[in-house]
Amino acid sequence: MTQANELIQSAQRTIRYEIEAVEGLLAHIDADFVRACEMILASKGRVVVLGMGKSGHVGKKIAATLASTGTPAFFVHPAEASHGDMGMITRDDIILALSNSGTTAEIVTLLPLIKRLGIQLISVTGNPESTLAKTAEVNLDVRVAQEACPLNLAPTSSTTAALVMGDALSIALLEARGFTAEDFAFSHPGGALGRRLLLKVENVMHAGPDLPQVQRGTSLKLALMEMTRKGLGMTVVLESDGRLAGIFTDGDLRRTLDREIDLRTALIDDVMTPRGKTARPEMLAAEALKIMEDHKIGALTVIDEDSRPIGALNMHDLLRAGVI
Repeated sequence: MTQANELIQSAQRTIRYEIEAVEGLLAHIDADFVRACEMILASKGRVVVLGMGKSGHVGKKIAATLASTGTPAFFVHPAEASHGDMGMITRDDIILALSNSGTTAEIVTLLPLIKRLGIQLISVTGNPESTLAKTAEVNLDVRVAQEACPLNLAPTSSTTAALVMGDALSIALLEARGFTAEDFAFSHPGGALGRRLLLKVENVMHAGPDLPQVQRGTSLKLALMEMTRKGLGMTVVLESDGRLAGIFTDGDLRRTLDREIDLRTALIDDVMTPRGKTARPEMLAAEALKIMEDHKIGALTVIDEDSRPIGALNMHDLLRAGVI
């Protein structure tokens, strides 16, 4: 067997072991899991995650996921907790302690103090009979049959199982809280994700004097001049009462040319798209983008509750705003 084949088989074997570890968790989503969720939902404090070594790395990720999905959480290193960082934890908090063996010395050392302070404890271990699991109010069982490491020593399958259990806990809490996309955005204000989730149509639309608009009955020639002045590649068409009658875009102009209509004598009514697709100012810019993508259009009219145009936007606006 070539070295390449051996490497491929090793990788595939590791993945199979870890898939089995994750599948094994399904049997452990039980009353203890429900109790852990209920404890966190009822808590007035935060979730404080503890873990040493590889469990600590997993714990940091779990704390970050909890915090970004509506459950205030942070990570405390157990060794540092013994040297002052226990002061970061209050009686209203809940401790989520990770240890595959359930006997990690730095965590076990903290248990008497945790109990004395009356802080609720949830353990995540692979040994339900361990000191940690028996001290906790509830234990989340993440035992695995075997590590992916051929020596059965390096934390691999066990850390994957703990990480997935943390994700399961975070998402169950997210759904129980009714956490929304807008809530999520406030935890992720920076970068493209924040822009997609926080930016609204009213923040990027062209409004007031920048909105290209003409009345019904306007000549196509004058409508084209309005489009040129405003530079959006479109104009809205208004009814006599100010409501939206339609929209005329660069695409409509190309179709008009195909129909061999006389541009000098045609009226905007003859060539516009009646009403067209619209957006509301309070809509997320990402929602407006989806409307454009779904209907293969490049611009939207923004209307108020009375169907009166108050703005317009196109793909270039969304691109400049970082939504695309």
